[in-house]
Amino acid sequence: MKKLLLLFILISSQLYYSQSDCATAIPVCGNLNINYTPTGNGNQELPTSNVPASLCLKSGEHFSVWYKFKIATPGTLNFVIDANVNSDDYDFAVYGPNPTCTPASLLTPIRCNYAGASPTGNTGLAAQTSTYFEAELNVLAGEEYILLVDNFVSSANGFSLSFGGTATLLTPFDNQFAHTYQPNPFVAPLPIKICENPTLFNFNTLSPGIINGNPNFIVQYYLNSSNALDEVSPITTPIMVNANNTYFYAISYIDPVSPTSFLNQCREFGTVNFIDRSFKLSNATLTECNNNNIGTATYNLTAAAINPTSIPNLTIKYYASMADLNNNIPITNAGNYVSAEKTVYAKAVNQYDCSFIAQIQLKFYPTIILTQAKLESCFIENDVTKAKFDLTSAMVTSMSPVTKKFYRTLADATNGVNEIIPANNYITISTDVYVRVFDGNGCWAITKITLVVLPPVKSAVLKDKTICMEDRTTLDAGPGFLSYEWSTGATTQSITGVAVGAYWVKLQTGKCYTIQNVNVYASDQPVVSSLDIANNTVTITANGGVPAYQYSINGTNWQASNVFTGLPRGENTFYVKDSYDCDPVIVTVTVPNLVNAITPNGDNVNDVVDYTALAYKKNLIFTVYNRYGNKIYEADKIRNYKWDGTSGGKKIPTGTYWYSITWTEDNKSKTQIKYDGWILVKNRE
Repeated sequence: MKKLLLLFILISSQLYYSQSDCATAIPVCGNLNINYTPTGNGNQELPTSNVPASLCLKSGEHFSVWYKFKIATPGTLNFVIDANVNSDDYDFAVYGPNPTCTPASLLTPIRCNYAGASPTGNTGLAAQTSTYFEAELNVLAGEEYILLVDNFVSSANGFSLSFGGTATLLTPFDNQFAHTYQPNPFVAPLPIKICENPTLFNFNTLSPGIINGNPNFIVQYYLNSSNALDEVSPITTPIMVNANNTYFYAISYIDPVSPTSFLNQCREFGTVNFIDRSFKLSNATLTECNNNNIGTATYNLTAAAINPTSIPNLTIKYYASMADLNNNIPITNAGNYVSAEKTVYAKAVNQYDCSFIAQIQLKFYPTIILTQAKLESCFIENDVTKAKFDLTSAMVTSMSPVTKKFYRTLADATNGVNEIIPANNYITISTDVYVRVFDGNGCWAITKITLVVLPPVKSAVLKDKTICMEDRTTLDAGPGFLSYEWSTGATTQSITGVAVGAYWVKLQTGKCYTIQNVNVYASDQPVVSSLDIANNTVTITANGGVPAYQYSINGTNWQASNVFTGLPRGENTFYVKDSYDCDPVIVTVTVPNLVNAITPNGDNVNDVVDYTALAYKKNLIFTVYNRYGNKIYEADKIRNYKWDGTSGGKKIPTGTYWYSITWTEDNKSKTQIKYDGWILVKNRE
């Protein structure tokens, strides 16, 4: 505490001058070293009249200060006044014991001297007297003395005052009887940690700790040393304090028995210092990808640059809102925090329990602007439901630079799996695919690309045709196409003079070409499948071709009926044509001579039925039936196509019998000819 007091007086003495009167003399409590700078004289000056010439200070006060002290233990007392500047001339006068501040009491000091021309600038009381030092005092306990120190040259350079000898000065703070007043040591407050600078502080909270249980002491606090010395403007309420300032306190004793006790004037001084433990963080901004523009991004809050100067030993927690911070509900996944754009808060606490709150702005990188796209591509010839697409050509954004990846489904695009490779040669049906677009920040968004297979567009009017083999026709693809290219080399909408055959035309619609095949078929000729000849009547059976049929026996006159009557025996030619009216089918048949009766009696006249004249016909068979329809005879090549009226080698009874002659005409139609008739057989017994 002595050191604190000494330091205090060193700091404050140049500011203090109100103790320049005897009545307000500064009490010196204890053998302390004092530094002081008087700057004037008080209102009550030392009297100069009738002062013997042998005494000092006869010219009165100049820059002066008054002290008073009381003896605690008897013995010798001396002191040294040491001018800070040796050329200064400090004078002193000691009054007592037990003087009063009346002019008469102050007229004759018991000791006085001056530094004068002392090379050291020192004067005072000493065990050995000298030019500048008077003899020390023998003092008794309880005696009180007054000391005047005056700077004759009135300079503001100051001096130091130190007491010595075997006697001690009375103090309630520090002497051999201190336990009477101060049973416990005072405790100077340690520098006080503050978390805000300036901060509101209540000095009165320090008093119990400083006094440390000693009775009859009070502590008052001051903004500066001058106020502390003068005991003016003490701090009585909480005030804003600054760690850059030093504040002062004074410990005073209050004698519970004697309010006028000298001890009540003693004060011990100390300082109160504050250490700024506050710190500051910087607000920060985190920018992340709002991937796929879903409205949220994933942030690593711990990466926010809120501690750019790397303040050590900070504990930091992050909060989604100020309400959460006030309720101490921190974000548990600060390294992987999913959020929309907003402000979150970081509260940092240092090792001194000081805290600071910083704001972290959560921002998105610029939005990736995408539009859905549509790609059209022409069908593949061998699979018209599919086409080849260059997905990279889809204009989904105007941003640059970007990277694109393509996927078959939205799920694949979202998860970044099953990428379409290569994307510039993708064969598919009409469908939707998805593109994941990355910008320079690594952010991505997804949009849809609709793929449209342009199908072959064929002429609705161009159809296969059927014509007569000998005819020619026109093929017309119809209007509405950008270009035409025929297999004949023609580039017109239609071609003429087209014969039976296979043709194609390449039709352009937009950017696509469709090859449409077309055939000109020869109409199927009707086929005369059979002719039934009954006497002079021929019935023609035709099939194939396109009915209805027309029939003729001369190729000029035509009839719808397939029956011709009254035909002559021998070769007859028949003409048949269908609805196409093409060149007719011509069939020549023989109408055989009719034999209606035989008399097989061996006279060589009408003994047999002989159809050997038809032997050249293919598959010629002559068959005879009885009236019940039972076959009784069949003549073929082996029997030379003849019948002699027998059956099984026996003559048959006289009667009428039925027969048929069939053969196949040797034409491409293999026309079946059937001739029916009856014959009378007369056998002579």
